[in-house]
Amino acid sequence: MANANMFNFSKQVVIVTGAAGNLGSAVVNAFEAAGATLVATDSSSGRLSGMFPKLANTADHLLADGVDITNPEAAQAFIDETLRRFKRIDVLINTVGGYRAGTPLHETSLETFDLMMNLNVRSMLIMCRAVIPTMLKQGTGKVVNVSSPIANHGSENASAYSAAKSAVARITESMAAEYKRAGLNINAILPGTIDTPQNHAAMPEADSSTWVTPNALADVILFLSSDAAHIIQGVLLPVTGKG
Repeated sequence: MANANMFNFSKQVVIVTGAAGNLGSAVVNAFEAAGATLVATDSSSGRLSGMFPKLANTADHLLADGVDITNPEAAQAFIDETLRRFKRIDVLINTVGGYRAGTPLHETSLETFDLMMNLNVRSMLIMCRAVIPTMLKQGTGKVVNVSSPIANHGSENASAYSAAKSAVARITESMAAEYKRAGLNINAILPGTIDTPQNHAAMPEADSSTWVTPNALADVILFLSSDAAHIIQGVLLPVTGKG
């Protein structure tokens, strides 16, 4: 993990979605080390307090379990509580997402398409819609989304996932163009294969030395959220490790 002294997020309110996931938890830890006020949410119930005991039961942070951010009413209630507690939102990191592939188009169910769009696109879209009005009032704010290198081209047997990550990329670029003159920075990272227990189990024969770790991705997200990245706008940044 990068030296926390490189970035100072004290007095900044940072929202991380998917905080119980491999990437989300790494992002929470990185921002905690950098002094941020953390607002972490996840759709799972009861996990966040155990994962982040130093953030639990304190007025300085907010852990919100069981929030379905694909539901606009639930997401808005979560944002309303964040603003009630902390009065501002400086950074939004959307790590919620999912992967399902392996079949050609005619064998890919509509359920799979809906799942990929809901997890990867709808969650991000709803959170951005809920947060951006506050950032516009502030005249400042940073959003980092998570897309994929597959967003730039179709891939065999991955039409639903490719389409979803492409939508994340195009929405990120559109938002950057819409809000850059208002003081907002909107960017996305495009990770390669992430070094997680799940990917090791799914691909036991793969050369994982070429994969990118959640901590390394968190460092990149920390940079894109910092003042050092104030001139970076609408970038889809490949973070593919050695692969």
